[in-house]
Parts: sequence; structure tokens; C-alpha cells
Amino acid sequence: MMTSNQNALRLAVADQTEEALPQSSNRPARIEPDICPFCSGTSWEFVPDKGVRPCRCRSSAQHIKLLRAANLPRRYSECTLSNYCPDKANGAQLRAFRLAHRLVKEYPAVDRGLLYMGTVGVGKTHLSVAILRGLVEKGISCLFYEFGALLKEIQKSYNSVSQTSELEVLAPVYEAEVLVLDELGASKPTEWVCDTVRQIIGTRYNDKKLTIFTTNYTDVRRGPTDETLEDRIGARLRSRLYEMCQTVIVDGEDYRRRFDA
Repeated sequence: MMTSNQNALRLAVADQTEEALPQSSNRPARIEPDICPFCSGTSWEFVPDKGVRPCRCRSSAQHIKLLRAANLPRRYSECTLSNYCPDKANGAQLRAFRLAHRLVKEYPAVDRGLLYMGTVGVGKTHLSVAILRGLVEKGISCLFYEFGALLKEIQKSYNSVSQTSELEVLAPVYEAEVLVLDELGASKPTEWVCDTVRQIIGTRYNDKKLTIFTTNYTDVRRGPTDETLEDRIGARLRSRLYEMCQTVIVDGEDYRRRFDA
């Protein structure tokens, strides 16, 4: 039973709290925190005839955390396997889609990643991001990097004003359970670029980390001035990629041209 003094103290504290809030006719006097209807805030959900399990709200929070950590570009953030639209008459695009779908379905029982080769605008990046999103749905830690952007971040770490080091930039790239390295070979192959590529690919190769690559370069020299992927990254790394990844040729028309149609 609450005494008259305790009741008076409770009312006084409540009045002070109300006075501290901005007065508005549209605002309720008290705002209660949202409580999960499945676990009542305990993070454990009771399932009839099965007992308790981690609540679905915790799974949702973990999914959001992994998705944010994946570093997906805003342009491709909504890319999924379900909204990838391969040309039904294009066998290469259909095969690329099927391999992406199989990787997501069978992971972690997967030994090799994928190396998507092809010209611009044929869906290589879309498929790669879609794979990451599918794996994140399974609770897998993933990371996306466009290779040129990664090189710039490493270069920034050499600036004395920068608060990061090369190791801080590269550590997530080394440690990600699944990595997408987009536009491999796009940067001019200077000695520093080649050393950086060797370091990244070599580390993940030795640690048997699943990696997915996209590149505009193929293994076929189509003209006297054309370069192959081997020309851009070297014979040793191309050899390692054969073991790390299944090579998938993706061809077709540049879908971005449709915007002017």
C-alpha cells in the first residue's frame, strides 16, 4: 500500500517530468518504447511445442547490421536475384544467374567463388550484389568493394592527416567471410597496384576465403591493342583465380542504353 507521502512524491516527480517536455497539443504526455510483441523485449520467443528460440526481432536486427556492414553501393543496394532480368534468349546470362542462385542456396558448402567476365552493362555487378544480399539473409558476413575505390581508400591512409592506416582499410577485406571485388583490372597496373592486388588475392587465397570478382577483361585477346585479364593482373594471379573461382562469361547488350530508347 502506497502511503500519502509516497503518493505525493510520485505526483511531484511526474509533474516535473511533464514540465520538462515541450508542450504540444499533438504530442502525447507519455511515450512508451516499442516492445516486440513476440518476446516482450526479452529477445527470446516461445514457440508452442518447441520451447524457446532467439526472437525474430533479434534476427531482423542482425540482418540490418550485416547489410549495413556489407558496404553496398547505393546504386545497387536494391539488387536481388528476384529482380535480375536476364534475356531469356541469352544462354550466358541465364547460366550466370543460375550459378549465382546455386551459390547462395548451397553456401557454405561451396569451395569456389565466381569470376564474372564481360562487357559493360550486362549485369555482372547486379548479380554479385544479389549474391551478397542472399548470403546476408542467411546471416553471413559479406563485404563489397569496387576495386578503384578500395585503392583510393588505401592511398588516403598514407596521408599524415588521415586517421586510418592501410591495415585498418585492408583488414575487413582480408577477414570478410565473402567478398565481392568489383571491376578487377580496371585500374592502371602500376607496380603499386599490382602489389596491392597480389596482397589481397594472395591473402584470401591462402585463407580459403570465398571471393567473387567482376571484370570487363576476358582471357581472349580480340585485337592487337586489346588487353586480357592476365595482362592487367599478371599470370600468377590469374592462375590463382582459376582455382579460387569459376570463370563465368556474361555477354549481351548494354542495358543502360535502354534509358535513351
